[in-house]
Amino acid sequence: GRGSWSRAGHWTPPDWCAPVPMRRQSLADEQVHALRHGRLAEAFGTDFLGLDLQRPAGLPGGRMTLVQRVLDLDPDGGRFGIGRITGEADIHAHDWFLTCHFVDDQVMPGTLMYECCLHTLRIYLLRLGWVGEAGSFVYEPVAGVSSRLKCRGQVTAATDRVQYEISLKEYGYHEDGTPYVIADALMYADGRAIVQMSDMSLQLSGLTRHSIEALWSARRTAGADAAVLFDYDSILAFATGRPSAAFGDRYRVFDDDRVIARLPGPPFQFLDRIVSIRACNQWQLAAGGIIEAHYDIPADAWYFREDRQPLMPFSVLLEAALQPCGWLAAYLGSALTSDQDLSFRNLGGEARQYCMPGPDAGTLRTTVKITNVSRSGGMIIQHFDFQVTCAAGPVYQGNTYFGFFTKDALANQVGIRDARLFEPPSALASVGARPYPDQPPYPAAKMRMIDAIACFDPAGGPQGLGFIEGTARVDPGAWFFKAHFYQDPVWPGSLGLESMIQLLKVVALHHWGGDDPARLRFEPMVADTPHAWLYRGQILPTDKEVRVQALIKQLNHEDKSLCADGFLSVDGRIIYQMTGFTLKLSP
Repeated sequence: GRGSWSRAGHWTPPDWCAPVPMRRQSLADEQVHALRHGRLAEAFGTDFLGLDLQRPAGLPGGRMTLVQRVLDLDPDGGRFGIGRITGEADIHAHDWFLTCHFVDDQVMPGTLMYECCLHTLRIYLLRLGWVGEAGSFVYEPVAGVSSRLKCRGQVTAATDRVQYEISLKEYGYHEDGTPYVIADALMYADGRAIVQMSDMSLQLSGLTRHSIEALWSARRTAGADAAVLFDYDSILAFATGRPSAAFGDRYRVFDDDRVIARLPGPPFQFLDRIVSIRACNQWQLAAGGIIEAHYDIPADAWYFREDRQPLMPFSVLLEAALQPCGWLAAYLGSALTSDQDLSFRNLGGEARQYCMPGPDAGTLRTTVKITNVSRSGGMIIQHFDFQVTCAAGPVYQGNTYFGFFTKDALANQVGIRDARLFEPPSALASVGARPYPDQPPYPAAKMRMIDAIACFDPAGGPQGLGFIEGTARVDPGAWFFKAHFYQDPVWPGSLGLESMIQLLKVVALHHWGGDDPARLRFEPMVADTPHAWLYRGQILPTDKEVRVQALIKQLNHEDKSLCADGFLSVDGRIIYQMTGFTLKLSP
């Protein structure tokens, strides 16, 4: 036999140990899309970070995009108790498989129905940890296993959605180590079972048990804290001292003669050490490099006190995610590619937050991969994927991109093209500004990024759900100009995003503050809600006034949460755009 009987009477290997911990979960459209392109960690979570794969195999795409989301993946589910997955796809009247089959009797081919279920099964196998390089293995049937297909319904242009429910009944390894699986499947059209498939089989020819276990063993070793490759003193030297003390003699020219793009320094440095560097060589500016960075959260960190909240401010978490990107860019020698001094600026990103760390969260572990490097007109653009975790699990995940620019290029920035600030009714706009609240639960002076509320209309804005505008005077002596960056002072973009969140606090307390707002807690991001930011300009010490707007687009009175888009302008130039930023109010 190929294995031993499970409690449900079907085969599992006698010494089975999943390569990666399994848990029940679902996958949204964006996660399945990421999986289609081999972005395993973005699809499945932090357990898939750190694998030594340059181009992981994913799912078919293009016309063969047959699964759009996973409603449920349960490792203990199904008819046989050893795993079940349910995929789903939307059907449209113009879908290619309807318009070509048949010209006067449009219906999804039965063979394609079988393929839909196979793709869903492949998602489960990828989540099981059976992963490898694209092109190194193929999915094919298990020789000698007969499959049966019964069609008792159809998918037509009138169908809205289809679901594929796959129940595993046997999986393991052949004698030569090749992984295989046998499963049953049911396909539904708008909730009605129309196709039954028995003994579907797949084997992953080209992969072996040994190669899978070796891949995951290497991943676990790479993630260990066995060594500190670059310590706090080294990182601090690059932030505020002599770059050569951090990276060696090639950067000696930046010690005295030239200016190099730096990392933020204290108290805005949220990077303590680099513990892993893989798939990249120092001084070779190329995509593919991966690092793991750590930040130890002090229980008495200044930002907990100044934000007057028991949770880390969003701006600090964002910096903990992005600062390792800047470190990796420096490690690769980006500044040496130009004979002109360059500044490093974040240009935007999109991400999801899964939890908000508190003082007892311990160490934030950030894994960063540089995914693309391009050069044009004296500029260098670099793209990164990042994943932040702590001992409790996933914290923050997304992608971002940065640019290296000359001073002349930065001076010629015109802001976000075609953007327009919201203009409130003239009667409302004429009402005088009032100071931003300075009592708990609002932030204290060091974390307060808004000076005054210029306009607040709880029923205003494009959707009638609320509009608020705040202003802040640019203080050239503000603490963050010294910290961000040495020799290149600029208002941190993360604090610009924080200013919008601080406006949302006013809106949230207006709706749900009650009699004792000081006892309420803000959660700066509603868990797993995507948000994005775009930067096309900078705030310098020589600027005068910052203007921030938030337009509420969702209000949920039941769970006391809201979602908003917004803009930030400085001296009339719109330079930041924020999309999908959320806030939740809790006891």
